[in-house]
Amino acid sequence: MSQTATKRKGFGATGRNALQRLLAFSALILMVIIFSFASESFLTPSNIVGILIATTVIGILALGVTFVIISGGIDLSVGTVMTLSAVMTAIFITNLGLPIPIGILAGVITGSIAGWFNGFLIAKLNIPPFIATLGTLFVARGLALVLSDLAPIYFNDAPEFNLIAMGSIIGSVIPAFPVPNIVLVFFAMAIICGFILNRTTLGRYTYAIGSNEEATRLSGVNVAMWKMAIYALGGCLAGVAGVVLAARLNSAQPSLGFGYELEAIAAAVVGGVSLRGGQGTILGTVIGAFVISTLTNGLRILSVPQEWQIVVTGLIVILAVYLDIVRRSREPGAT
Repeated sequence: MSQTATKRKGFGATGRNALQRLLAFSALILMVIIFSFASESFLTPSNIVGILIATTVIGILALGVTFVIISGGIDLSVGTVMTLSAVMTAIFITNLGLPIPIGILAGVITGSIAGWFNGFLIAKLNIPPFIATLGTLFVARGLALVLSDLAPIYFNDAPEFNLIAMGSIIGSVIPAFPVPNIVLVFFAMAIICGFILNRTTLGRYTYAIGSNEEATRLSGVNVAMWKMAIYALGGCLAGVAGVVLAARLNSAQPSLGFGYELEAIAAAVVGGVSLRGGQGTILGTVIGAFVISTLTNGLRILSVPQEWQIVVTGLIVILAVYLDIVRRSREPGAT
């Protein structure tokens, strides 16, 4: 492929990403307008803060899923890995009485190991991503239940863990808008992930593997090693989400987590990450996470039953995937 053709292809991909982000952002604005007219309580400061809090855990999970999907894979285990990470954090802080930073580190490392394990199964043992991560989903879920002895673990002896997370640096400056610190953690993770995806070798190989894995391998890249790194990063972010969730709830709930992976994947897809790999942005995922949380919040305010909220979310994901298929079919050389 000539240099000019490569530039044109890159420009086209960038244009499609920008269009998808614009569509997702437009949908977000439209929902805000509709829900604002439907309910006076939607745009109140307390509800906006509630949306931000609800976006945090799903958003952090979606950031990790973004890397995995762009590389052409999928990770169904992030929800239960998040739960396992929360349980490990609680064990280190509550059961073992260790300092909070060590407990946080334990949770993040737990997620990273689980992610690396997924990558090993996929890259080294050639197990399909769907099967490998589905297996890890059940392993992580079972370990969380076993290690917690089927009961929640509370941070009663470390109340500062919750106070730090749910405290508000912004609220000390703007009392009317007490955004919890965990929201700042989400935005910090998004900035870091954006830098990794766009400015590092890991990010470049993530796109390359997702666009054409065989060509990337033939060019001399150790695809297996980078795949394991990509899944480890996704697991690390699941670990961060587990720590954040535990701090928010002031406990580790071993029965939580199942189903979070679907919302994380939905956020990434709505934000423009292609399930075929090779396309997607962190900004789009952040927008997608806000679309999912805003939709859920608005439907809840309108007293829509939870089962119908799930139906609506599923339909939006189907629509987002269909739009991606349409865009792909119009690409030059598509069959």
